[in-house]
Amino acid sequence: MSVAVEQPRASWVEPVRLLVVRTGALAIVELQKLRHDNTELITRMVQPVLWLLVFGQIFSRIRAIPTGDLSYLEYLTPGILAQSALFVSIFVGIQIIWDRDAGILTKVMVTPTPRAAIVLAKAFSAGIRGLAPVVILVPLSLLLGVAITVNPLKLIAAAVALMLGAGFFACLSMAIAGVAQARDRLMGIGQLMTMPLFFASNALYPIEIMPGWLQVISQINPLTYLVNALRGLLVGAPANLWADFGVLLAAAVVGVAGASRLMGRLVR
Repeated sequence: MSVAVEQPRASWVEPVRLLVVRTGALAIVELQKLRHDNTELITRMVQPVLWLLVFGQIFSRIRAIPTGDLSYLEYLTPGILAQSALFVSIFVGIQIIWDRDAGILTKVMVTPTPRAAIVLAKAFSAGIRGLAPVVILVPLSLLLGVAITVNPLKLIAAAVALMLGAGFFACLSMAIAGVAQARDRLMGIGQLMTMPLFFASNALYPIEIMPGWLQVISQINPLTYLVNALRGLLVGAPANLWADFGVLLAAAVVGVAGASRLMGRLVR
């Protein structure tokens, strides 16, 4: 009579399963927070609308920025979508500090929950927040005459790019929170970073017209690759989507690893 011998699971299966399960549970909690208080999502839509209606309209008439075959509004719209993802995500670290001050973070971290699960859930929530302005910006852009694609596959790919970009900037914010450890410091650092990241990208103007030193910074700025991907997908601008998504994915992975490593400083 033969006895069946249970084969041991691979050593990586259980940690991966735990990471997926805990990330899903924490992501649901983050989405419930959004459902109960969506004021932030509404207020975050105001600024990008003003960029399109004021900045975009004025510079379209000036015609001072070379944008090739695209109108300036077509060139600007993906940049404003990327900007919204940046501005929404860069202050996610404040939520982590608030969770620590309320004792929530400590309670979660003493459980078997991997730190990466906490970071991934916050990054996912930031990605959903980053998608919120699309609801009003895309219809507004169409009303202003911007020829945005209606290809569902391209729209889904653009949403994935936005979520990857927002996730990276959320991880960057959480990593800074681990260093700053105070809300007022994080606010100051976040405000110091947002505008340089925005202006040192191709969101408002082509890289080619930047001074040489700024072109170098733009080439290593993840926001540039997010804008490139959105332009290629939404308005048909030339883009190397494999490179753009590769950089965004690599940045997100590095961001998750860095934020997970630094988060322990918040509860020491």
